[in-house]
Parts: sequence; C-alpha cells; structure tokens
Amino acid sequence: MKTQNIPKATIKRLAVYIQVLTGLKRDGVEVISSEKLARACSVNPSQIRKDLAYFGEFGVRGVGYYVHELISSIKQSLGVDRVWGCALVGVGNLGRALLRHKEFALRGFSIRAAFDCDPYKIGEIVSGLEVVCTRQLKGRVDELGLEIGIITTPPERAQRAANYLVEGGIKGIVNFAQARIEVPKEVPVEYVDFTHHFYSVAFNISSAD
Repeated sequence: MKTQNIPKATIKRLAVYIQVLTGLKRDGVEVISSEKLARACSVNPSQIRKDLAYFGEFGVRGVGYYVHELISSIKQSLGVDRVWGCALVGVGNLGRALLRHKEFALRGFSIRAAFDCDPYKIGEIVSGLEVVCTRQLKGRVDELGLEIGIITTPPERAQRAANYLVEGGIKGIVNFAQARIEVPKEVPVEYVDFTHHFYSVAFNISSAD
C-alpha cells in the first residue's frame, strides 16, 4: 500500500466515506457506483478514486463498489479494524457527554478509563466508569490497554493532562481543550474545536448574501 505522505484531508474524507457507507449498509445497499457514492459524500468521483488509490485498487469497472468490502478495506487501511483503548482526562460537562456517547465504542474506540484531579469528582461513577485521580493514570495504561488519550479539561489544565498521558505511555491524543499542547513528536495530536464549524457556516451564510 502506498501509505506514505497521505494528506490529512484524505484521512478525513475516508472517515466520511466510512460513515456514508455504513449508513448504506444499514439500509441494505450492497453495491454502489462511484457517482452515487460521490454525491452522498459531497465530493466528485475522481476524488474518491484518488483517495482510495493511496491504499490499493478498489471497485469493479461497470459495477461500482461492494459496500461491505469497501468498509472493511478502508477500516483496515486506517487501522480502525480493531478496538482502541482510550483514556479520558477531564470529567466536566463535555467529558461526561463523550463518556455517554455510545458511537465511539461502535466505531472501535473504547473509553475504558476516566480521570480527573477534582477531589469531588474522584470516585464518582459516570457511564459505568469510576472517575480516578489523574495521578493514577500511569499505572492504568498497561493494565487497561490504553493507547489514545482524550483531553476534555479546561484550557489551563490541558498541558498538565497531556503530561500525564505522555508519561503514562499513551500513543496519541485527541485534544478537545481550547489550548495548544506540547508533546514529543512521536505522539500525534488532533485538535477538536467545534467553533471552527460555526465560523465556516457563518462565512458561507455571509458570503451568500
């Protein structure tokens, strides 16, 4: 597979393809043409073919894509054809919402531990998980098979949360906190900022006036 230097935009589109294809599979669709799949994903057919070409040859000329096989192939290419153990740091409103969001587990991301430094939250049970002191994170990583950290702390506590995750041996971080963090270069970080989407919608509305 030609997996070197794959653009981040391609990875994000592949995630959209999985979402759309999963919906099609749920609706009983077994085969779909590249044109119909492109419309459903709001891209053009050549873009889909270009994105998939990074990972190999897909689809049958004159037939299209077999939905189940394409889902499996994309998941394998992205490394999401298995379950990833996740640790969440920061059990505030957003953290609680994520812990209760069942879609993560359905997509292969199992939040197995919840951590917080607030003594009033430690010991609380949220969605079946006991909130544990963040200082105990390091000892839980290997025990629970944790690989991905999720930061949902206030901005001023994000770096401290990242430090605990890195020291514990977490391999990658998804940061929902409104702050940039510093981690070793071998630990990939993805920043999630919901306001970016509001900016985009506001711009599109304004530019259409």
